Amino acid sequence: MRLIIGIVVVIASVLGGYAAIGGHMAVLFQPYEFVIILGAAIGAFIIGNTGPVLKQTLASLGTLFKGPRYNKAAYVELLGMQFTLFKLIQAKGVLAIEQHIENPRESTLFNRFPTFAGNHHAVEFVCDYMRMVTLGTNNVHEMEALMDEELETHHQERHRVVGAVQALADGTPALGIVAAVLGVIHTMGAISEPPEVLGHMIGGALVGTFFGVFVAYGFFAPFAQSLRNIYESEDKYFLSLKTGLLAHVAGNPPVMAIEFARKMLMSENRPTFAEVDAATAALPAAI
Repeated sequence: MRLIIGIVVVIASVLGGYAAIGGHMAVLFQPYEFVIILGAAIGAFIIGNTGPVLKQTLASLGTLFKGPRYNKAAYVELLGMQFTLFKLIQAKGVLAIEQHIENPRESTLFNRFPTFAGNHHAVEFVCDYMRMVTLGTNNVHEMEALMDEELETHHQERHRVVGAVQALADGTPALGIVAAVLGVIHTMGAISEPPEVLGHMIGGALVGTFFGVFVAYGFFAPFAQSLRNIYESEDKYFLSLKTGLLAHVAGNPPVMAIEFARKMLMSENRPTFAEVDAATAALPAAI
């Protein structure tokens, strides 16, 4: 809804303001200028990005409309999952989690927390590092360094989509100039036409510059910024997960480990200590 409202406001402000000063709307309809600009922009986008980035960019369109996938309830669930996992280890030993980490899709523990279970990367992250713990790894600093590298790679994979969309925004105004120049060249070929015809042709040519700047700064650049904000918000999910796991490996009890994890969350989504305490108290013990 936020995205749709923003798009409507941009279009209404620009075109409404133009119409209010007496502008002729028909002049702005220059379909071939639009084909030149958007077609060249799409072609350049394909040239400049790899196949995986192109696929991720298409997938990100849904992300733009839906916004961040994690809210306070999702973070309470994440903390509850970690608490349940750590309590199981505390009660029955680290080998008790083998059945869950080796077959996470069938795990009764993970499936209690559907938002977490639906994020394959988060599930894989937990299973990989807890498997290391079951194999005898207990060096917190080495594990943290490895986690940082993995999360940095995950960050780069998602943020290269942001960079691709931002590059599209940066290049579109120049492609608008290309379309405008082509329109001027076309106009110069009809220099013998009467002034009213030339005026219409020149106005049509200038629409290229207008359209390139309009879509770049009215849509593409805000899309890139919106994706950046969404991804940065969602990065906190993994930072919280990492912090909780490391706190557990360092020997902190479950209640303290998830308190470390809670502190990593942004204030607008961070549940209070009391909210987490109430949620974890209601959780049944894992088996």
